[in-house]
Amino acid sequence: MSNVVCLKASREMKVAEAEDYAYRARILAMDKIELLEEMIRYQEKRSEAEVQTLPLMLRGRYLFKELEERAETQELRSLTRSYRRHLDLEIDDYKKKQKA
Repeated sequence: MSNVVCLKASREMKVAEAEDYAYRARILAMDKIELLEEMIRYQEKRSEAEVQTLPLMLRGRYLFKELEERAETQELRSLTRSYRRHLDLEIDDYKKKQKA
């Protein structure tokens, strides 16, 4: 039974990563205002979702990484770094649950 779960998790990860390439390209093309607007949209999607999906968590991680790199203030850099690290932990937990 654990093999089925591992295969499912593996497939889900591949699909999510494939979708992420397009999202990452879109993020890289955004200016700072668009990135902040995307952050608001992301937070709204996250609060609406009953369960945090892997694609949603991965998108958040890439979004907050880009915001962190482009931040002009230390406060925004710290905030986005904190969000990204939190998402990294959630992704790790998700992967562990899928393997169990």
